[in-house]
Amino acid sequence: MNSKRKISLSLLLVMSVMFIILIINILINFREYGIQSVENKAKAIAQTVKHSLTSHMVNGVIDNRSLFLEQIENLENIDNIWLSRAPAVIEQFGKGNNNEVARDKIDEEVLNTGKEKAVVEEKIFGKSSYRITIPYIGNSEGSIDCLSCHTTAKEGDTLGAITISMSVDDLKEVGITTLTNTTIIALILIVFILIFVNKLISPFLTLFESINRVMKKAQIGDYSDRIGETNGKESDEVASWIDGLLEKLQSTLEDIEHKINVFLVHQKRKRIDPLVDVKTTVNRLADIYRFRKTIEHDENINEVYERLAYILREKFKITDFNFIEADTTHKNTNVIYIEKEIHCNAQDGCRADRTNTIVDSCQFHKMCDKFNYETKKSHICIPYSISNDLDFIVSIVNDTEEEHQRVRDLLPSVQDYIDTAKPEIVSKKLMYKLELTARTDPLTGLYNRKYLEESLKTIVSQAKRANITYGILMADIDFFKMINDTYGHDVGDEAIKIVSQTLIENTRESDIVIRFGGEEFIVLLHNCNEDFVFEIAEKIRVAFSKKEIPVASTSFNKTISIGASIFPTHTNNFWQCVKFADIALYNAKENGRNKSVVFSKELLKDKELTDEY
Repeated sequence: MNSKRKISLSLLLVMSVMFIILIINILINFREYGIQSVENKAKAIAQTVKHSLTSHMVNGVIDNRSLFLEQIENLENIDNIWLSRAPAVIEQFGKGNNNEVARDKIDEEVLNTGKEKAVVEEKIFGKSSYRITIPYIGNSEGSIDCLSCHTTAKEGDTLGAITISMSVDDLKEVGITTLTNTTIIALILIVFILIFVNKLISPFLTLFESINRVMKKAQIGDYSDRIGETNGKESDEVASWIDGLLEKLQSTLEDIEHKINVFLVHQKRKRIDPLVDVKTTVNRLADIYRFRKTIEHDENINEVYERLAYILREKFKITDFNFIEADTTHKNTNVIYIEKEIHCNAQDGCRADRTNTIVDSCQFHKMCDKFNYETKKSHICIPYSISNDLDFIVSIVNDTEEEHQRVRDLLPSVQDYIDTAKPEIVSKKLMYKLELTARTDPLTGLYNRKYLEESLKTIVSQAKRANITYGILMADIDFFKMINDTYGHDVGDEAIKIVSQTLIENTRESDIVIRFGGEEFIVLLHNCNEDFVFEIAEKIRVAFSKKEIPVASTSFNKTISIGASIFPTHTNNFWQCVKFADIALYNAKENGRNKSVVFSKELLKDKELTDEY
């Protein structure tokens, strides 16, 4: 049932109830007015009869009262009239010529009580009448002394009663006529009001129904419907405003959706309501923007990877995943982040990187030969191309099929974050390479003098704070110039590479090996004493003497001399301690080469050196 019909029926119901109440009120009021009129008429006649009979009695013509009563009875609407004598009057004067005694219980009741009584007999289709019985009370006051004649009565006794029966059919006819006319007028008025109200509110009801229709569609995401015309000036104006608002909303949503695609290439599955979808997408953009602004200020690439791990762990609730870097130029694959545990041998090659496609264990049994399927877990590996020589692989492991499907649905959002991080990954990778190039020797891959100078402050503060000693070895190839002069610089470069390899092989991971310049090398031995320093120096010297330096179809051996000092034991000035190691190296060279010498103050041969150091 539409709104117009509801309102029309409601209005008709209200007006019908009001009409019924009106008719009932008219009936009640008309009846009461009619009865009151009849009662007043009856009382007036009764008083007239009373006074007339009293006059008859005074004038001695009371015996002619029958004629008088018959004349009264012939009046319009009077059906019957009779007198009833009280017992005291009957006792004194008898019953009278017309047997004027109480005819029924009503007469008896009035004579006994002295109170008038009216009885209405109403019939819808029959004759209706009104009967009233009025008592005559005896009194000695006034112009006529009733007790002077009625000697057997007392003051206030009922002397008799007059009963008048009157027809009220004429009043009933007038009431029916009035009620009929009122009903016709009321019905005409109701019809007129319904037509008028219907015409007045019809445009607004049309507007309401149209708004209801449009809003129902908008509730499910369809903003294309419009209200249109409503055949009313005010309602058409409101409809125009709403249609304009819907048009702006639809146009804005379409424009936002189109432009959002520039920022989020990998859109999620569309929702039913585009407004909700836009809200969700804007929230995604805001989160991604905050992520991008954060990683822009991270110092290195490891911090960026930590941020990505946080997103997967906290935002997407992924609990078991790894990050893998693949160097496409050098064919190296390394696991660079482990959230929970490593489930595959990615360092031996990654299928996702090699095929450049998503590897999903649900696609085929034992999809990747590098994954450990004994764990009974499913996995999905997603490759992302970061640059021409770097691929980034996210490997996610799931315990259940439901979780695996949830992760698949999250992949577009994950890729948005990866795409956002790409520029920072490339930038920080490039910065790392530039820093590495600036701090390493291109021939040997060892740290260079620049690295030592930049790290010196940290090394010195660490040594002083933690009371750590550093052994400083300065090594130099014996007769290196002869190699270049005899075999050429290529062989000389090969000899330098072999020295660097020997130094790395005979030192610890905590030690720092530096190509100081030319054929000179410095080794910083972490936390060691003088005996250990000498032991390592000898180990390096002997190992290098056994190395074969290839040249053409043959090879040769060379020796190395090493000078050593201990920081801050020999001096708390680092560069001064390096100079002491250089003095020890000079001493080894002067005493036949192929030696290891630890610095001591006896090596300072003249006062000038002593004052200097």
